[in-house]
Amino acid sequence: MSKVKYYYDSETLSYRKIERKKGKTIKFGMLFLLASALFAFLILFIASQYIESPRERALKHELANLQLQYDVLNKNIDNAFAALESVEERDNNIYRLYFEANPIPMEQRRAGFGGIYRYKKYEGFDNSKLIIESNKRLELLQKAIDVQSRSLDEIKILAEDKEKFLSAIPAIQPVRNEDLKHMASGYGYRTDPFTKVRKFHYGMDFTAPRGTPVYATGDGVVKRADANSSGYGKHIRIDHGYGYVSLYAHLYRYNVKANQKVKRGDLIGYVGSTGRSEAPHLHYEVFKDGDRINPINFYYGNLTAEEYARLLEKASLENQSLD
Repeated sequence: MSKVKYYYDSETLSYRKIERKKGKTIKFGMLFLLASALFAFLILFIASQYIESPRERALKHELANLQLQYDVLNKNIDNAFAALESVEERDNNIYRLYFEANPIPMEQRRAGFGGIYRYKKYEGFDNSKLIIESNKRLELLQKAIDVQSRSLDEIKILAEDKEKFLSAIPAIQPVRNEDLKHMASGYGYRTDPFTKVRKFHYGMDFTAPRGTPVYATGDGVVKRADANSSGYGKHIRIDHGYGYVSLYAHLYRYNVKANQKVKRGDLIGYVGSTGRSEAPHLHYEVFKDGDRINPINFYYGNLTAEEYARLLEKASLENQSLD
């Protein structure tokens, strides 16, 4: 119940009851409601600035989690780059150097992507800069890995080719040391056994009993196994590829035929004295790109350093050849 208020009327010299007008009551009521609304809005505004809603807290937590994930991603990218740089260094300074391939410049390994702006779709977010930078680094890493992968593919091919090359070179003695009587004549000027004239001897003569095994000195394909070449008698020619051909002359008989593939160390024939020969022996030659070269340079496959030194000494003697 509202209190009744009075005022003193000086004209009547008495107290009179204050009558509140209805319009003023409504006005005061409206002012009170407006003030209350403004106060409530002010409280809500202040609360919105300093008090987080559950959804805001969830979004803030999710944003912090994404920030953490990007930080972890960038750290992993740093570690991946460090590991890749180690592989790249070995690739350029060991693998490619060994197989005589040109090193890949770092500018090529770290080349960026050209063309249209690739990261426009990541703009407009709170962490756009972080997202764009992480994607740039990730794509750069992927490209560097692709360059390195293609380099290793190339090295693999070169290694396989190198292995074939090393297997193909005529790198062993065609007659085993234990089967030899002696090394009769080497590469160079020698006395012809028939004319007694000094002339150039293009191979090496290994003296051994008739029927002594003769072995292929490298992988290859038998191109000839016949007696249709003047002076050589029964002989075999093996094409090793890479410009190398080996020749085995004055054989007693063959153990291979034309177009047959052979491996280093395979038995291909037997020592004889067919053709222009003074005694049983193997005349052995090596061709490179059609030119006859000194076979003494290729016996690293089955001779020790001491055996090679003794062979080199004997081969250098200017004596009489056997063919």
